[in-house]
Amino acid sequence: MPISAAPRRAPLLEFTDVDTYYGELHVLKRVNYRVDEGDIVCLLGGNASGKSTTMKTILGLVRPRGGAVSYAGEVINTLSTAERVRRGIAPVPEARRLFPRMTVAENLEMGAFTRSDRAEIAADLDRVFELFPRIRERLGQIAGTLSGGEQQMVAMARALMARPRLLCMDEPSMGLSPAFVDQVFALIQAINRQGTSIFMVEQNANMALSIANYGYVLQTGEVVVSGDAKSLRDNEMVQQAYLGEMKRAG
Repeated sequence: MPISAAPRRAPLLEFTDVDTYYGELHVLKRVNYRVDEGDIVCLLGGNASGKSTTMKTILGLVRPRGGAVSYAGEVINTLSTAERVRRGIAPVPEARRLFPRMTVAENLEMGAFTRSDRAEIAADLDRVFELFPRIRERLGQIAGTLSGGEQQMVAMARALMARPRLLCMDEPSMGLSPAFVDQVFALIQAINRQGTSIFMVEQNANMALSIANYGYVLQTGEVVVSGDAKSLRDNEMVQQAYLGEMKRAG
């Protein structure tokens, strides 16, 4: 009797032929994405390509008119944003979007607003301090007075306080100095190694593909290229459009 291959596990996040509109404007056009448990997946694309709309669709801020968004094997098209967070999807928004007049500690508390397990929240706060020791030093500081890099760390830490299975990061390198960009991407890898899957929209293709398992390239709402990170780094179109003078890997 032949031995059948083990069935492939359902993805943690999946878009199946998703169509998203703003009024009559067709923004995402039969888009398909897949994020497996434990992976880092990046979405590349220029301005007005549909990257931010993808993130809003994952979070329920925009509802697809066609197709399905599935999380942990369940279609979530109609779920509220709060319910998606409760189920394990946490955003790190573009431009951080902290509560600028609140302290760092209060921003972190907001990340755990859907939770009531106080002991586990305290344990997650300790985990955050291990990942971001600088945050411990800034707990009483007003968040709006932090540097851009420090605000990005607080935004990531706030998302982790929801204890997500999937972290959705929208342009994590935007507006950061080169030194902070390196630090933020190292932290993304550390978070992933601790078991959190990551879907990342990013314009810095070099950095994104250096840490991702898989990637997609979006143009005017359509996926035009997808593949493992190395194949994208070697792809001539991706090189010309996003990687500048980067030499092809041997």
